[in-house]
Amino acid sequence: MFSTRITLVNNIDSGKIINKLDLSIEEETAKLNLLDQTVKAISVNSFYQLFSNDNMIALIIFSIIIGISINTIKEKGNKFLELLESANLVIEKYLKIIMYYAPIGLGVYFATLTATFGNEVVLGYIKTFIIYTVASMVVYFGIYSLYAFISAGKKGLIAYWKNVVPPTITALATCSSAVSMPVNNKSVKEIGVSKDIADSTISLGTSFHKDGSTMGSVFKIMFLVHLFNANSNVLKIFGVALVATLLVSAVPIGGGTISELFIIKMMEFPIAALPILTIIATIIDPLATVLNVTGDTASAMLISRIVDGKNWLKVTKKD
Repeated sequence: MFSTRITLVNNIDSGKIINKLDLSIEEETAKLNLLDQTVKAISVNSFYQLFSNDNMIALIIFSIIIGISINTIKEKGNKFLELLESANLVIEKYLKIIMYYAPIGLGVYFATLTATFGNEVVLGYIKTFIIYTVASMVVYFGIYSLYAFISAGKKGLIAYWKNVVPPTITALATCSSAVSMPVNNKSVKEIGVSKDIADSTISLGTSFHKDGSTMGSVFKIMFLVHLFNANSNVLKIFGVALVATLLVSAVPIGGGTISELFIIKMMEFPIAALPILTIIATIIDPLATVLNVTGDTASAMLISRIVDGKNWLKVTKKD
């Protein structure tokens, strides 16, 4: 009996060790895959691959470096710059001709998409809109109210809701965080936030603090994961969503195209999924912009609490 117990304990310990080894191997493999996808997303093995739809991010990085190089050598780069400008005019004319037939191509694409996936795509869009709307309402009314209450108690909560409506309406109407900046900046100052904190928080927040866009990136990834029955790694999904959000520009619909290309590349989805993500972006864009803008409002109040102390609201209103 004693030897049986020893054997059983040894088997259990061996099983634990094997499970730990398997988990560590899976974690290392996931890390390597993520790093490998990052390298593939920002670089190519051959120059001609830059002009492939699969390597748009690498092409953008290449273009930025070319622009810096032209600017560095100044007059000597003017001829090359003229060549690029001429090529740009030719491409613009080419695209203008092609766009006359774009509606036909887009209709054929969605007909094929519907035939392939059936009603699943349409139902997916409806579910995405409903779930995203509910999540947005929780953040807008719940989380941001909590931020305002933490920053200055009941008075902070009242001041927040008295002044948050104008930036909310502007964000809904324009779908642009950049356009909403002046209105949001004014509202934050009317709440009682000091000028220095308001100016810096709203400007930086427009570029780097995007609650709505981050949520949207997660929804986009999960939509494609479900549609293509792909394997999902939670850490990878959140990591890609976070980086992709930084690539979203503060302009109306279309500002997230680079972000969506990044998601497709990193998650290894087919490039044909880009129009699917574009539609999702269009559906959630108004609410995402509202969260991006009002999130900066609530954050400015929290920063005031940290910088100016718990009585910041009284102090700034006296000033």
